Amino acid sequence: MVQVIKNALLTNGQKADILIENGRIKDVVADAGSFYPVLADAEGMYVSPGWIDLHTHAFPKYKPYCAVPDKIGYQTGVTTVVDAGSSGADTIEEFHQIAKAAKTRVLAFLNISRIGLKQMDELADINNISWNAIQNTAADYPFFIIGLKARMSASVVGDNGLKPLQLAVKYSKALRKPLMVHVGSAPPMLEEILPLLKKGDILTHCYHGKHANHILKPGGEVASALAEAVQRGIYLDVGHGKSSFSFSVAKKAMESGISFDTISTDIYEENQINGPVYSIAATLTKFLALGYSLEAVIRAVTEIPAQVLKQPKLGNFHRGSYAEFTFFTVEHQQKTLVDSMGNEIITNQVIKPQAVYLGNEYIELEKHYSYE
Repeated sequence: MVQVIKNALLTNGQKADILIENGRIKDVVADAGSFYPVLADAEGMYVSPGWIDLHTHAFPKYKPYCAVPDKIGYQTGVTTVVDAGSSGADTIEEFHQIAKAAKTRVLAFLNISRIGLKQMDELADINNISWNAIQNTAADYPFFIIGLKARMSASVVGDNGLKPLQLAVKYSKALRKPLMVHVGSAPPMLEEILPLLKKGDILTHCYHGKHANHILKPGGEVASALAEAVQRGIYLDVGHGKSSFSFSVAKKAMESGISFDTISTDIYEENQINGPVYSIAATLTKFLALGYSLEAVIRAVTEIPAQVLKQPKLGNFHRGSYAEFTFFTVEHQQKTLVDSMGNEIITNQVIKPQAVYLGNEYIELEKHYSYE
């Protein structure tokens, strides 16, 4: 049976009716008339493809980096959460069972360390990296595991330096899957990390402000290694997190012509409740405040992450794509926004999710779902 979402406001400013049949998009038209049953009237709301959060921690096992998928997923307007390495090969079956039970779509970057985030220095022991374990796990869960994850900061790799990354690059090439790389405190240095990455890989925490290892040179200009990586086809992901997003770095990068590809949260239970992340909507609002257009920030949680993940049925309004949508408003409200460094900016535009359509169900979001 064909149903219709009426009066959807798209981010390009156009009004449209969205026709849905058997869980797929049948068509998007200016006016479908009154021929079809109305699934929802979106009058007064924007409707976009379902939001995709490319960097989350949706495996509720190891504190502090853990959360229940639906609490950081559809309940905050996100229809697809992508876990960024919370689980390694040792716990992937447990995580997969949790993911299957969630209403939110859950995908995963497999941690190259078989223990995942059981401990915070998961790459300090090189024996935790097993090609056989990675290869077998990827083969066992081909639709769940969409790539590999390596956290490349001093506290994680210990004395191993670049060796975990070199292995991660080798293994991701063999699997023909993208590699997401966390960059933080040196060593290793960003200038050492970037040349190793291949086209289609993702650098997350691209706007972190940690001393001497971010994307800007001391003079404020973008590091040449980053510009070269972007030209080579490396994706830049925000990955806000508790300590990995700086307004200053983001603004200077924007002024230098370097912009994010995807906006993500690095969300888990603690930084959702206590901040500074709160939600994907709160993170999107920060980029509106920095001067990006609504269309640009929504593409960064729909079309672009779907491309990164090689998921052509997600993130767009194409015929045959999955009928998964986020309904939201942009409200005129003065609000103080805080980055991971404690710096503040004030905005008068706030993005607020109102509902999702997911699993053939229109779900209005309760007020307490949307942390701010």
